[in-house]
Amino acid sequence: MPRATQQPPFSISQVSTLAASFADDVRAYAAAGVDGIGVWELKLGDGPDDEELEQLAASGLGSSSAVPIVPSILPLPLLPGPEAPEERIESLCASVHRLAAFEPAAIICLTGPPGERDPDEARGTVVDGLRAVAREAESAGVRLAVEPFQREGIEDWSIIDTLSEAAQLIEEVGNGAVGIQFDVWHHWNTPDVLEEIPRHAHLIAGVHVDDWREPTRGWADRVLPGEGSADLPALLGVLDDVGWDGFYDLEIFSDNGAFGTSYSGSLWDLDPAELVRRGREAFYRCWSERRVTADAVGRRGET
Repeated sequence: MPRATQQPPFSISQVSTLAASFADDVRAYAAAGVDGIGVWELKLGDGPDDEELEQLAASGLGSSSAVPIVPSILPLPLLPGPEAPEERIESLCASVHRLAAFEPAAIICLTGPPGERDPDEARGTVVDGLRAVAREAESAGVRLAVEPFQREGIEDWSIIDTLSEAAQLIEEVGNGAVGIQFDVWHHWNTPDVLEEIPRHAHLIAGVHVDDWREPTRGWADRVLPGEGSADLPALLGVLDDVGWDGFYDLEIFSDNGAFGTSYSGSLWDLDPAELVRRGREAFYRCWSERRVTADAVGRRGET
């Protein structure tokens, strides 16, 4: 059975209300009784960030996982940004120090895909890049969270798609400032995810909640928790059971043309306050139904 706990802290990753400004997000999240905000650098503009920091402090919101303007070591074919890994690493290091001022629970980093690079060369570039960014994270007093990507479509995003692969990469990097960003959308269909969560719980630095539309229409076609194919109650039950007590951060991509495809029923077309209200209700509904399956308990005992 899951632990007897109060409602866990719930936050909203700012991409979920893509069209709103930073100030509008802060107001909407705080008014809805949300506990935290996942800061996206793309909403900060050119800086300085004094006004945004004041707005956040006055709101009482906590700070969950933050996302840099250039979010990966290797280039992402579907997103803009420098092609050279060296430029991307430099940008990531600068973002770490900028975002650290918001005191996030972690700063997210993807590996990016190999592309036309030799796989071993690509992995070496990623490891070297993560080492450099991790050193900056250490000096800034924040944690870096490597995010694996869903196995469907991984060729455009990452060299890792499971928690075990992420743990192996982190061991190779060899810096305790590096953890894992767990995301329901990325991991719900990993065959042994209920075993992997307890095995790698000590590395989890952040948790994104969302759900998988079936059939999906693309990488930016997520739905609210409990409205898709993922077994949210089982995943939440195991996360609770292993002691995760950080933010559950709603991260919704629902393209309305911003990324090139206009999906009918896009959640990004909702008023931000409505999206936040519905997202909060959907998460806590799944939370109230959380469970730890007998299969997960047995697997946990084997780890």
